[in-house]
Amino acid sequence: MASPPTLPISSQSNSSAGVASQSQPPISTPAFRAFMSRMSSSLRHAFAQRRPWAEMVDRSSMSRPDTLAEAYSRIRKNFSYFRVNYVTLIALALAVSLITHPFSLLVLFGLLASWSFLYLFRPSDQPLVLFGRTFADRETLGMLVVLTVFVIFLTSVGSLLISALMVGLAFVCAHGAFRLPEDLFLDDQESNSTGFLSFLGGAAASAAVPAVARV
Repeated sequence: MASPPTLPISSQSNSSAGVASQSQPPISTPAFRAFMSRMSSSLRHAFAQRRPWAEMVDRSSMSRPDTLAEAYSRIRKNFSYFRVNYVTLIALALAVSLITHPFSLLVLFGLLASWSFLYLFRPSDQPLVLFGRTFADRETLGMLVVLTVFVIFLTSVGSLLISALMVGLAFVCAHGAFRLPEDLFLDDQESNSTGFLSFLGGAAASAAVPAVARV
C-alpha cells in the first residue's frame, strides 16, 4: 500500500514570526544596561561612605547655635560629613510619601518608564510607531515634555514630591544647625564631596548618548 503523499510545510509563518519578533524593540538595550550597572556600582561606593547613625544622633554633640552665621557654618560642615546620611533621609521621606499615595507612585513610575523606553533607551534605528503612525524623535520628545509638565505641575504628584522634599530638607537643616561639628574629621571630605551623587553625571551621560545622537 502506497504511503500518503507528504505535504510541503511552508516556513512562511515561522519566518514572519521571526521578523515580527525582531521588529519589536528590545527592552534591555545596551545603554540601559550600562546605565543600571554604573548606577548600581556608584550607589554601592556611595553607601560605603555612610557615617554611623549613632554618631549622627549623638545627644552629647547637640547644641543650639548662637547666631545664624554659626548655624549656616554648622550646616555646611555637617552636610560635608553626613551627606550620604542626609541624602538617604531625604530619599526615605520621598519614598514614604509615594508609598502612602499609591496613585502618585504609579503615575510617577509610568512617567519614568515612558522616558526610559520611548526615548532614552530606545534604539535609534527603530522609530516609534503608535496606532499605525510613525513618530519622529522630535515629536516623541515633545510629547514626553508635555506629559512631564502635565504630571508634575497639573496633578498631585508635583505637590507631593515638593512637600516630601521640603520635610526632608527641614530635618537636614535642623540637624545640621544643632549638631556640633568640632569632633568630625573633615580633612578628607573636600575631595569626595560629590561622591554620593557622582552616578548622576556619568549615568546621565551614558543615557544621553543615544538621545543626543537622535537630535
